[in-house]
Amino acid sequence: MNIKILDSWLREYLKTKAGAKTIADLLSLTSVSVERLEKYGKNDLTYDIEVTTNRPDLMSVVGLAREAAAVLQQFGNQAEFIPPQISKPQKVKEKLVINIKNNPKLVGRITTIIMSVDLKQSPQYIKDRLETGSIRSINNVIDVTNYVMREIGHPAHVFDYDRLTTKALIIRESKKGESIVTLDNKEHILGGGDIVADDGFGKIIDLLSVMGTQNSVVTDKTKRILFFIDNCDQDRIRKTSMSLNIRSEAAVLNEKGVDPEMAMDAMLRGIELFQEIANGKLLSDIIDIYPNKPPLKRIEVSGEAINSIIGIKIPLKTSENILKKLGFGVVVKTNTLTITIPSFRNKDMEIPEDVVEEIARIYGYHKLPSILPPLYSAENYHLAKDIFYWEKRIKESLKYWGFTEVYTYSMVSENLLEGPTEQAVAIENPLTEDFAYLRKTLVPSLLQATRDNPGRNEVRIFELANIYIPRSKDLPKEILMLAGIIKKQKISFLEVKGIAEQLLNEVGIKDISFEKGDKGGLEINIKLGSEVLGNIEMLNEDIADFELNFELIEKYANLTKIYNSIPKYPPIIEDLNIIIDPNITYEKICSFIKSQSSLINDVSLIDTYKNTKTFRIKYQDPQKTLTNEGVSKIREKLLQNLKQKFPQK
Repeated sequence: MNIKILDSWLREYLKTKAGAKTIADLLSLTSVSVERLEKYGKNDLTYDIEVTTNRPDLMSVVGLAREAAAVLQQFGNQAEFIPPQISKPQKVKEKLVINIKNNPKLVGRITTIIMSVDLKQSPQYIKDRLETGSIRSINNVIDVTNYVMREIGHPAHVFDYDRLTTKALIIRESKKGESIVTLDNKEHILGGGDIVADDGFGKIIDLLSVMGTQNSVVTDKTKRILFFIDNCDQDRIRKTSMSLNIRSEAAVLNEKGVDPEMAMDAMLRGIELFQEIANGKLLSDIIDIYPNKPPLKRIEVSGEAINSIIGIKIPLKTSENILKKLGFGVVVKTNTLTITIPSFRNKDMEIPEDVVEEIARIYGYHKLPSILPPLYSAENYHLAKDIFYWEKRIKESLKYWGFTEVYTYSMVSENLLEGPTEQAVAIENPLTEDFAYLRKTLVPSLLQATRDNPGRNEVRIFELANIYIPRSKDLPKEILMLAGIIKKQKISFLEVKGIAEQLLNEVGIKDISFEKGDKGGLEINIKLGSEVLGNIEMLNEDIADFELNFELIEKYANLTKIYNSIPKYPPIIEDLNIIIDPNITYEKICSFIKSQSSLINDVSLIDTYKNTKTFRIKYQDPQKTLTNEGVSKIREKLLQNLKQKFPQK
């Protein structure tokens, strides 16, 4: 988030003799980043400031003045924060009415008032301050809402009171398919669940905290206004703003979580400005609907904890002073600070470490010694235990085999989710329906990438990424998976099987087997012993995929090389014809033949005709030369056991 403000405006709330350059340098050193300091007019300067998203309180002149005062004092400059001095107006005898029915689950606070105004151009100082901050000056009434937002930090809105024909505002969720025309004259179809206000008869007259609508906007004929400030559910505002692509400054600020306590300050400052520049007169009392005021947080942190986390000894009194200057309430008891978190920091202060970070940054990170923490023990590095080594090795192998690595979203739609939605991790606040669930497999995402490139006749892509398995009362389990897609005419299962075998062989995993999976002939499981490493699927005649559990691959991968000396004695090689059930796999037969004798060195299939398979068997003894008599005994035992193990049907 970025904000531009004039130095003269900042000094209305910051009393200091420090120059703008000093203010900019010290803020950049400890707090926000002042990107530029530019001359404005004859005697003024503009601060161009980048504010981190966790600090919406600093997206205002008042917030920056409070922060600057604390920073300047810490570095020996005299500085004082001057809070807004605004009093509540006197009550009105004859009142106009507005009936508001709020839903506290949607809007935490509503503050509003009815006033009469005279529309005209804003004074030059208002125009300068707004336009310097990239806000266009429109008229004095609209300008007040933007001025208050920039000065106090809470967005505000204004309705033409006379165009609210029913004099009612019903706060509710939008229904899917409802349409609105925003004040920039664009029509939007709502997706449902947006925070809107209607007139009691279903007509939407405002998209709260995002943008006003044409049917209630202030016009040149406006005489009476409803000055309206709402503090809405930030998650819903974010979803609405992103789904409708309305990125107004009010929406960007509201989605970060604006302090509801600022609503009254913004209301009073707005009334003051309407009276000052628009001849504003009160036509009602202030209506303040605030059913669920959030409690203030309290965090305890000891002096030892502060010093331990920061790494140097900071006097407890220094820590206390820093926090007080930032607006925190502090009570010291023995060697412990009990900190009351101010409402404008309620969102980003959760644990003692958050408080310690505040102390450290104002104290000055540059004052902390640049030393590494002590290393008491560390395991010896072993390449075989380095998951990044195995990742690189696998990726490079696939690259040299013609594959291209892709990155797809972990979030998928219901259409790309395999299995029932109840067995998947649902995202509470998805941006769109396309990102509603965390995926349980990588394959659908790769298939989508393949479909998105219809012009390619051949595709070889892979991805190494996490899938997510739901767990009750805990975060989902993340499993690192490797998946690939091959698209080509008449793709062969043996080709995909060979790639999977060679990948596993590349990381030292051998003796794998292949079995039919739950999907029958469409899916083949890749097993190591009794453990399933992954699977291969033949989706149709020109697309196949494989998916492997990379965590299991890392578990069984090894770099061990076994040296076998060159045999001194020659082998005896013979071919054996076996009539056997064609449903019995080659791996099972080979494994069984090898298990019959330690002298059977190698077995390979060399021919198949109907139910007859021809295997080439290599007999070899490392200690002596084998004789035909010795081999015949092994052969007889082998044939007998084959008949018992695999009888003909």
